[in-house]
Amino acid sequence: MRKHCIAPVAAAVMLAVAGSAQAATTKTATFGVSATVAPNCLVSAANLAFGNYLGDPDTPVNVDASSDISVRCSKNAAFTLALNAGSTAGASVAQRLLAGPGTEKLQYNLFTTAARDIGFGDGASGSVTKGGTGTGMANVLTTTVFGRLPDNAFNQAAATGAYSDTVTVSITY
Repeated sequence: MRKHCIAPVAAAVMLAVAGSAQAATTKTATFGVSATVAPNCLVSAANLAFGNYLGDPDTPVNVDASSDISVRCSKNAAFTLALNAGSTAGASVAQRLLAGPGTEKLQYNLFTTAARDIGFGDGASGSVTKGGTGTGMANVLTTTVFGRLPDNAFNQAAATGAYSDTVTVSITY
């Protein structure tokens, strides 16, 4: 009698499992995925050091030095680099100044070319800037800044000591 009770229960379980397998249905849906690469740029600059200036009027020699500005921009992002006049009082883009002991100053300038014939400006009043196009944030583009401390009467009259200035690099993209 037990055999007859187990068989109908087992059959009922089998039918329930078989029925649920036949009743399973899969439905699908889709969704979009998007992103926008926004233009982005990062800029950094190395210090420019002229070293020792002797100021000898008998054999005037300009002191030249250079420095690099590193730029990383999104691919195809156009950018423009500009340099301000510096932090020394009385300086202009046309005539930058290094501040020294007391009120002492030295004249210097920054250029876009190794020939030092085109001043590097702030973009205002028609001053020259440098531009480029980004090649991707992982790629560094380098722009060289060429500096000159002229051996002129103004600089030859400067007192001994350390002179410095701080120039701000701006990148517009």
